[in-house]
Amino acid sequence: METAEEPMTPFGTFTAQSNKLQRQYQALLDQSTPYVTYRWVGTGVALFLFFVRVFVAQGWYIVAYALGIYLLNLFLAFLTPKFDPSSDALDTEMEDGSVGTLPTKQDEEFRPFIRRLPEFKFWHSATRAVAISFLCSWFEIFNIPVFWPVLVMYWLMLFILTMRKQIQHMIKYRYVPFTIGKARYNKNSN
Repeated sequence: METAEEPMTPFGTFTAQSNKLQRQYQALLDQSTPYVTYRWVGTGVALFLFFVRVFVAQGWYIVAYALGIYLLNLFLAFLTPKFDPSSDALDTEMEDGSVGTLPTKQDEEFRPFIRRLPEFKFWHSATRAVAISFLCSWFEIFNIPVFWPVLVMYWLMLFILTMRKQIQHMIKYRYVPFTIGKARYNKNSN
């Protein structure tokens, strides 16, 4: 049985096309998921091209600064556990056993490190931010005149202070957000 198609309105046509594009974009993202190294290399190349654009054009320092702040914020979310052990609001939930905690003593049970921002979402957000920043660097409205060394020094100080705070938090609550490789066991080690 075939039903007669009703005439599409302009809004319906636009919605159908945007849904089709969203599905294609999501399929492309799904296909790129296992290629972690290639994804990050691509983002690094895009970031390098953006910085070359800023250097050659001698402008758009505010855009570069905003990108740096945003990437720093993403990186901190990537390093932070999903359930922060220092949060007082979570203490009551942790006593009930409804929220997992990181082990703080040798005899406690191991619980895996769960990131607040997973690696794929970190990559996706960072790549979109670099692409948007690169696009903004072609519009004169975003070229606000500033003394760029002040922005660089301010960003460096912000980076040093926030990373110091994050590292102190990692030491205090004894968690390491990185795992290097997979544990391998020999057959003869019984």
